[in-house]
Amino acid sequence: MEQKKDEKGNKKFVSIKMKFFLAIGSAILLIIIFLIIANNFALEKYYLYSKEKTLKSVYSSINGYYNNSKKTENIENQLEKISINNNFDILIKDNNGFNVYTTNNNFITAMNSISDIMSAFSTNTSKEIESNDRFLIRKQIDQKNGMSYLLLSGTLDNGYLLYIRMPINPMRDSVKISNHFLWMLAGISIIIAAILALVIAKKFTKPILELNDIAKKMSNLDFSQKYIQKGQDDEITTLGNSINVMSDKLERTINQLRNTNIELEKDIEEKSKLDEMRTSFISDVSHELKTPIALIQGYSEGLIENVNTDEENRKYYAEVIQDESNKMDRLVKQLLELMKLEYGKREFNNVRLNIVELEKETIRKSKMMIEEKNIEIQFNENEKFYVLADDFYIDQVFTNYLTNAIKNAKQVDGKKVIKITNEKHNDKVRITVFNTGEHIKEENLNRIWNRFYKADESRNRQDGGSGIGLSIVKAIMNNYKNDYGVKNVEDGVEFYFELDMQ
Repeated sequence: MEQKKDEKGNKKFVSIKMKFFLAIGSAILLIIIFLIIANNFALEKYYLYSKEKTLKSVYSSINGYYNNSKKTENIENQLEKISINNNFDILIKDNNGFNVYTTNNNFITAMNSISDIMSAFSTNTSKEIESNDRFLIRKQIDQKNGMSYLLLSGTLDNGYLLYIRMPINPMRDSVKISNHFLWMLAGISIIIAAILALVIAKKFTKPILELNDIAKKMSNLDFSQKYIQKGQDDEITTLGNSINVMSDKLERTINQLRNTNIELEKDIEEKSKLDEMRTSFISDVSHELKTPIALIQGYSEGLIENVNTDEENRKYYAEVIQDESNKMDRLVKQLLELMKLEYGKREFNNVRLNIVELEKETIRKSKMMIEEKNIEIQFNENEKFYVLADDFYIDQVFTNYLTNAIKNAKQVDGKKVIKITNEKHNDKVRITVFNTGEHIKEENLNRIWNRFYKADESRNRQDGGSGIGLSIVKAIMNNYKNDYGVKNVEDGVEFYFELDMQ
């Protein structure tokens, strides 16, 4: 549709249907006007030219009849046919002026004598069209009745005088009738043009409107709609195919840009995570290594300055330095592992795993600590629960829970108990580790999962741990997107985590 503006400057549209109608209507109107002009200015001349030729042809025919003695008997019949077929008045006189033949007695009266005939061709009422030594053709106006004629007067080879009169007024009436008919035809044609415009425009505008819808969707980055060819190849089909090609290329380009943008965002996020991880790691290491570094520095200076001269004390100093160095090594490794878990830098090798067997093995490795603290383990090692998990990381989770329970188990009713259970929970297995002892303060139930948080600050370095274990549990379970936690129960504390069943 063509876009224009109204008086207020608002955009408006001229529909294709209207444009088709105006184009077809204008063409029809121009053709009708041309025909009317041709009728008025050319038809009469052409008509006179045609009748002039007819007059000359009739003159030759009549002259031939009188020259052929065999046709003389039937000449009157021939003249009558010529008169009827051409709407002529014919008058033939002999050398003495007597009438030989006529088709109209009124014509005899009008042409009664040579002098009358000559006066009939006076310059005031007639105009010569053609003349030669045999005949004369004029356009004659009869002032009595206002009629116009074409008159031919000539001499035949046998000396007879021939007069032919043909009225031309009917031709002018025909021009008027023809013009009137053309105006009527114009009106009918314009109505037909309007109908045709609607039909043709609908046929042409339907694919154009479809292409317009496709273009609008493309502008909104929706490339799902394609142009479907419904007929033979034409300009609209070519345009539709071009739009389809452009749509495909735009879709591919935009998808490439999106993918590139996603990769760029990932790279930026990755860099941000690395920076954050680096900053956090440096901060944590700096905070946690102050004490062991200070101890190592103090004991090493004592060795250098020979504070204690006996061999046993020097050995003790060296063992402290070695022990603190090992703790620093474990701490740094744990921190690195925690950072990688928290920032998604670890891939889990999930396999079908019997969680009960893993728990049994971990309890076996911790047997010395359990017996040393005189703890009773309640555990059904004959159960079978298969889960989909990475045995290395799940072992870390369970080991942290068990170690934490061993360190914090206290006597209730004269005994220390750690109870390990496995229960089906929907499509998951919930593993719980219970130990008898003191409850964790409510405000600390969420804090204990933070790095380096120790609920009991009075615990010594030997038993207190690094404060990273539960943070590692949290990071592992967040990677699995499974539930975990801790709650105070009767006579103690219960830690739990869940795994997907296989």
